[in-house]
Amino acid sequence: MIEVISDCKINAAVICPNVSGSVCGLSEQSRLDEAIGLAMAINLDVVYSEIVNLKEIKPATYISRGVIERLKSIVNDKNVELLVADCKLSPVQQRNLEKELNIKVIDRTALILEIFGERAQTMEGTLQVELAHLTYQRSRLVRSWTHLERQRGGAGFLGGPGEKQVEIDRRIIDEKIVRIKKELEKVKKTRQIQRGARQKIPYPVVALVGYTNAGKSSLFNYLTQSSVMAENMLFATLDPTMRKLTLKGGIPVILSDTVGFISDLPHELIMAFRATLEEVLNADVILHVRDVSNQDNKIQRDDVLQVLHNLGLQEIEDAENYIEVYNKSDLLDKESFAYWQNKTSGSQNKVMVSALNGNGCENLLNLIKQKLSSGSENLKISLPVSDGALTAWIYRNSDVKKVTTNDDVLVIEMGIKTDKSAKLMKIIAEKENVSIENC
Repeated sequence: MIEVISDCKINAAVICPNVSGSVCGLSEQSRLDEAIGLAMAINLDVVYSEIVNLKEIKPATYISRGVIERLKSIVNDKNVELLVADCKLSPVQQRNLEKELNIKVIDRTALILEIFGERAQTMEGTLQVELAHLTYQRSRLVRSWTHLERQRGGAGFLGGPGEKQVEIDRRIIDEKIVRIKKELEKVKKTRQIQRGARQKIPYPVVALVGYTNAGKSSLFNYLTQSSVMAENMLFATLDPTMRKLTLKGGIPVILSDTVGFISDLPHELIMAFRATLEEVLNADVILHVRDVSNQDNKIQRDDVLQVLHNLGLQEIEDAENYIEVYNKSDLLDKESFAYWQNKTSGSQNKVMVSALNGNGCENLLNLIKQKLSSGSENLKISLPVSDGALTAWIYRNSDVKKVTTNDDVLVIEMGIKTDKSAKLMKIIAEKENVSIENC
């Protein structure tokens, strides 16, 4: 882990290798800006940054000898203590660069892991980050421990060398990984129990997903009147948060804020956070929040959808419960505003909002309500006013639209999901003086 002592920041240099012929969605400058943003998110002082153009990847050091020599002088002139390479370095490449530059070197995966390690607050989040760290570190155990190899034991050819330090470290890490996976399995079971309890209530779950810094937490705070951390930085949210939200008509839902996604999200993190992201898999409505003020928002959208696909949500963008939320409309100029507004015109799964001033949020809430009511039917039920248990069940499980009283008879008009309607029929089959009809 990188340690920042008190207010003394570590001087860091950020390089963004651009290999000739490689395909990358984000522009070179956007990739560099994102890498700088990631470095600043863990309080690093970026004193130098550069886009490094490469004809090919060097197996030993990734970057060319000429770039290394140039970086040596920059390291000395600017007192650089850490080099951040916005790429995936092999263990050997990382070690060789550290020897050449005589400073600590980390790649994109390690940088993101550092951010997650610093931001984790809950026990679950800490476990998930630790698992990702250990999985990553295990691949970094290169053959640099031969000086700690144990003496050969036994006589003649019967004895062999003792356990090497690298083997000891690998065994220790493997044991920790097994322990953490067992603890995360307990977390997963706890979540399943909690999810089952919510389904019995039942409150529909609306999950927020999106690229990091797209404004998910700001939108979450505006809709639920909460104070979840919402900063203009990458990965401001790590631990998932849930709050109750009441839609028009008194329909209660649970709004879930999740960790942000990013391009080239380390595989270790996707697997470690699967228990958390299962909330998205089981959500009744998914809100994909997009920062439409960002020039690379379409590429960011593809990156988010790719992660969702990896989680098992195939063709999610065509699903009935999927809504794209065009956020940060307050940052658009008139021409861009008109462009994005036109895309939402008449759409049933797109809406433009500003989490900062609340513009469009009312339309978003109406669209959520519309999605939740799809696949339902409208019924009118007449029951005795004295049947409080059935009345309470109807309010919990349906969208009550109109209530009238005629003497001792209560007439309720409602919209109700098909599966709940079937359960209602079973309940009233055992009751007298209760009638139901379509309306």
